[in-house]
Amino acid sequence: MKFNLRNVTRVALRALVTNKTRSTLTTLGIIIGVMAVILLVSFGSGLEKMITQQFEDLGTNLLFVMPGKFQFRDSREGGPPGVASNKLTQKDAERVARKVQTVEATLPITTTNATITYRGEETSTFIIGSTEQYETFRKSPVMSGKWFGKKDVDSGKRVAVAGMTVVEDLFGTKDPIGEKVSISGKKYQIIGVLESKGATFGNDQDDQLIIPISTLRQQFNIDKLSYFYVRVHEGADLEASMREIREVLGQRLEENEFSVLNSQELLSTFQNILGTITAALGGIAAISLLVGGIGIMNIMLVSVTERTREIGLRKAVGATPKTILFQFLMEAVILSLLGGIIGTLLGVLIGAIANNFLPVNTPLWAVLVAFGVSAAVGIIFGVYPARRAARLSPIEALRYE
Repeated sequence: MKFNLRNVTRVALRALVTNKTRSTLTTLGIIIGVMAVILLVSFGSGLEKMITQQFEDLGTNLLFVMPGKFQFRDSREGGPPGVASNKLTQKDAERVARKVQTVEATLPITTTNATITYRGEETSTFIIGSTEQYETFRKSPVMSGKWFGKKDVDSGKRVAVAGMTVVEDLFGTKDPIGEKVSISGKKYQIIGVLESKGATFGNDQDDQLIIPISTLRQQFNIDKLSYFYVRVHEGADLEASMREIREVLGQRLEENEFSVLNSQELLSTFQNILGTITAALGGIAAISLLVGGIGIMNIMLVSVTERTREIGLRKAVGATPKTILFQFLMEAVILSLLGGIIGTLLGVLIGAIANNFLPVNTPLWAVLVAFGVSAAVGIIFGVYPARRAARLSPIEALRYE
């Protein structure tokens, strides 16, 4: 009997349709594997893209000054990055702005948590104390109202700009502009509402209240900075600026009491970490593809045993070993391809839905790799059962009970 790919495919499809339940369960392993690879890579890639975008939004001419010696330690050393006792003050930020020629401006930041109440409604939120330059430094425009000005900061006025989550928790649909809230027992007037930035992996960027840094220091008795931003002039040498900033701060602080960080260096570090995590997640998910492939081989071996007499009859009427081999190999490939198609569609669809709540980015390479591996799984794990079927002796096969 002459080998005919169309006939072989038709026979393979008929065999799979005859055992619908078994075929479906076998395909399920590939579906889950492909879907898991696409989703996990998409989540990791989405997080990396989000962080990259946030750093790009801040600009390439931004530096960060933090308390303590900030560094990503070798994993063999153990423990988180070391941070000495915080000695960073607003005067340090002012000295950097005044003494380093390439510095355009600095933005001091002090943070704390507090309970906010309004007419019986209560919420606990993140309080940021800063200056009137916060809006331009952090590119955080208000959707209604206005930002506080320099006079408000200098006088320690009790005014606040609220994130959308705080507004919804306290005011619902009511316009909060002009209303007064109580922050740990002190009255503050809401003068602005920030444009919504949404939530990322459990971190609600709208759950915050920004007040003048002088007001925060007075009420909460905090005289140290959490960190401060440094914006250098466009075209300035960042490395030279960082050296000058270290020299200025080093006049008062020890070397291990502060860190000057480049936004691009930070971004590169985060990208490397997230890239490794994404690859690891994809590798872990790929294990399920391996399990699915083993499942296909197992079912095909069972199928060969169950259909031994059928194989004997087909060989007796002229089917060549090549025809038998390709028939069983085609069954395995169809199962894996079908699982790959369904798994890919589900992975992309679920990723698109999840993108409404989480940062998800489905790269084309992840889809192609997942689908390609699923196809390869059918060939690799289908070869042994197919060769076993092709090598059966017609006489022994017909005698099989």
